[in-house]
Amino acid sequence: MAQASARPAAPAARRKTIGKPFLGLIDAVVVDAPADFPFDGAITTDDASAAWTWMVRDLAPDLIDIDVVDDIPNNVAALEALMPDLLGRVRKVLAEAQTSVEVARRIKTQLGGDEVWERLPVVVNALRCRGLLDKAQSFGRAANGIADDAGLALALQSMPLQDHGVASLLMMAAVGQVAAPSRLITSAIRISNSAAEPALVRAGFAPLIDACLAHAQNQIPALNETGTFGDMDLVCRSVDRFHRLLRAVTGYVELQRNGRWSMIAAALTKAASERIDPKLRDVAPDLNKALRKRDGADRVDGDQILSAMNGIYLLATVRDSRDSLAVNALFDQVWAQTGQALEIHIERNLEALRRNPADSVSSARLDAALKMAEIRFNLEYAETMRRAKEVAERRG
Repeated sequence: MAQASARPAAPAARRKTIGKPFLGLIDAVVVDAPADFPFDGAITTDDASAAWTWMVRDLAPDLIDIDVVDDIPNNVAALEALMPDLLGRVRKVLAEAQTSVEVARRIKTQLGGDEVWERLPVVVNALRCRGLLDKAQSFGRAANGIADDAGLALALQSMPLQDHGVASLLMMAAVGQVAAPSRLITSAIRISNSAAEPALVRAGFAPLIDACLAHAQNQIPALNETGTFGDMDLVCRSVDRFHRLLRAVTGYVELQRNGRWSMIAAALTKAASERIDPKLRDVAPDLNKALRKRDGADRVDGDQILSAMNGIYLLATVRDSRDSLAVNALFDQVWAQTGQALEIHIERNLEALRRNPADSVSSARLDAALKMAEIRFNLEYAETMRRAKEVAERRG
């Protein structure tokens, strides 16, 4: 990978991303693009890719072989070894750009525009702090095992909060590993002796709030998963994670009414809710479609059962996360509809089995309905209905 011979840079018109940005060295602070709100500790995939491509093709083509920039261990080690030289070149060219309009214009063109240029210092700072990102992630994982709140507050005070840029990156890396971000927020409040936004800022915990909001924003792209074979497990995990992150901020911090954080939290809630809304509206129709008896040759459609089951899982996840979403009225409606529909389908299929205990289609459909009932109602209800099913089948 390293120490390849120099070669001309590729024309801008046919540039493509060269491998994984920085071979994963700063992945701890990279988030999905697009991102409506920028944060000092978060780097979008687009910005990371643009900066990486610029460094490989324009800044250091003699250091990095563009034909073999994949993230195998030897290449990662090689990139780490030449990073001081690479960052030295970055410092030099950025210093030149401060005094030369032509140099600044050239770099902006190579990067792909003003927006990437403005975010380049964050990328460079992340590269400088790359050795600390792993330690910050380790801190986040260790925080999960600290049961004592006072102990967690003491550990949080060990984070370098004086340098805002570094603190933003480290908090971003740490929060990504924390299962209950609300505990970090309450520890920050404990240290600050106040839940008020200004007090937390004065104590140096603005990067922690930013990191929670940045990670919450990063859950939103996953909510776009659609279709029968969309990854509903990913959607449900993202809804749950979004709730934990956003609730950590809005539920514990006394946000200023028209402040930046308050505005961002409201916008993220709206964006997440808009993506969940159509999925919730599909739950009851999908359930009815999957569990109803078909005209002609009756059969159970596995794809429809999967869609209905996915919808029920999502419904249960939204029930536990609704405090961070703006879907209360729709949720209440769908929750009632699915409960009524399940009871009707269970009773109909039970009656079909009582009339014909050998009816394998009704039996399979009832099994699917009872799995959904475990989630929508509870295990006890589903077990009661399973015993009724066994009684009906034994009579044959």
